Amino acid sequence: MCFNFTDWRLTPVDFKSLIAPEHFNLASEISKHVSDKIALRWENESGETKTITYDALNKKANKLANGLTKLGLNKGDRVVVMTTRLIESYVIYLACLKAGIVISPSSELLRAKDLVYRLNHSEAKAVISYYNLIKEFDQITEETPYLQFKIAFGQEVPNWLSMEALMEEESDTFTDADTLKDDFAFLAYTSGTTGQPKGVVHSHGWGYAHLRIAASKWLNISEDDLVWATAAPGWQKWVWSPFLSILGSGATGFVYNGRFQPHKYLQLLQDNKVNVLCCTPTEYRMMAKLDDLSTLDLTPLHTAVSAGEALNREVIDVFKNEFNILIRDGYGQTESTLLIANLNTNVNKLGSMGQPLMPEYIEVVDEDGQPSPVDQVGTIAIKKDFPALFQHYYKNPESTAASYIGDYFLTGDRAFKDVDNYYWFQGRKDDVIISSGYTIGPFEVEDALMKHKAVKECAVVASPDPVRGNVVKACIVLKDGIEGTTELTKELQSFVKNLTAPYKYPRVIEYLEALPKTDSGKIRRVALRPQK
Repeated sequence: MCFNFTDWRLTPVDFKSLIAPEHFNLASEISKHVSDKIALRWENESGETKTITYDALNKKANKLANGLTKLGLNKGDRVVVMTTRLIESYVIYLACLKAGIVISPSSELLRAKDLVYRLNHSEAKAVISYYNLIKEFDQITEETPYLQFKIAFGQEVPNWLSMEALMEEESDTFTDADTLKDDFAFLAYTSGTTGQPKGVVHSHGWGYAHLRIAASKWLNISEDDLVWATAAPGWQKWVWSPFLSILGSGATGFVYNGRFQPHKYLQLLQDNKVNVLCCTPTEYRMMAKLDDLSTLDLTPLHTAVSAGEALNREVIDVFKNEFNILIRDGYGQTESTLLIANLNTNVNKLGSMGQPLMPEYIEVVDEDGQPSPVDQVGTIAIKKDFPALFQHYYKNPESTAASYIGDYFLTGDRAFKDVDNYYWFQGRKDDVIISSGYTIGPFEVEDALMKHKAVKECAVVASPDPVRGNVVKACIVLKDGIEGTTELTKELQSFVKNLTAPYKYPRVIEYLEALPKTDSGKIRRVALRPQK
């Protein structure tokens, strides 16, 4: 029988329960579950399967933590990690936390120019990469003065250290670093509208609060559950759910290392009897389009949640009608945790963002940082003393200061709240594009396009898409004498793919004679966005 949401009530969250002890290492939230219980069940496209217990996972992490510290990595050192959906990914993250090493997650889709910025900006002392992802690192031609160690795993790589060799002779016991709750744990990078991505600093204490908000209140995970969160390593959402929320709850995580195929995903849900599912809206949309949903039995699935962007009401209705599963939307940011969610969902409010998990810390504010009246659009804001808020933007005091007004951190997302304190999303205040759950800064795409010999000027905006929510649209002014042909469009798209992560390329290109601008010369992107 499907989970009855009306039986579950959100209990008030005590502020004090979100504050970690002064001396606190986030790894302890996972290692406290050490036992013979299966921590992870892994499967790939070929049908190969593996499992690992909490005890074995912890011992492998201890061996790696010993190897990394003997190599010369110390508490507070930054390490860029590029991996994919593998059991080793969990070992690496847990080992780094144990050793007090700061993890900078990097998606396997990033290119050399993205990576060299992260390496140098973070002052990374090491990089740990899956062997078949090292190509972009090896293509870096710029100086990386802080980088001392390049470590590969999965296969030996010339001129790279072997992670397996580092672990081979090490003890499977390790004393966790004596980290404070405010010590750095993660340095994640997020896209902005201008300039390079910002480094978001999260502490060990942030993870403590995150687990007590998102894992229990939104994902509704119990120790007996098999949980599938589809996010890939390299994104803060992977830290949120597949890593911290699942392992920190003592549940079993299901890991599928394969391409997204709607029918395959549904088959895996059925065959593995998954209890909790966390997907992107794009994945849900594509699964909802299949014709043979009625043949599937997803009875064990009691919780299904969606995050990354707003989910269509139509998709929610398909899953409700076909499987008696109510997909619950959730909203958060790289800078925080899950902030707003549909919990005990009111059917009259389907399509809303839901309600704040901790209403005393979340508000819609006006331009002066004052709470907006009911039904008036403003900016979603978080009180600065919220325990699961980031510390600051790394090496960027200007952006850190600019993101606050009065007592609030401004998310940049626009919404209004109704009389029942349900929030209704209205869009981004800035120009960041969210497509298929990916956050894309227009500057990065514009910078790539401007390197093409045919482009005179360009601006990148979001364009609504029924499957991806939004796609990247490039409005381009070509140099004199050049025509905007279909062949040129394909060339420009390939050109961007080679310079940036492939998901950032413009799926829509429009050629214009001139870009609309303000009197001061700034591009009016609002005039370029398609009207909904």
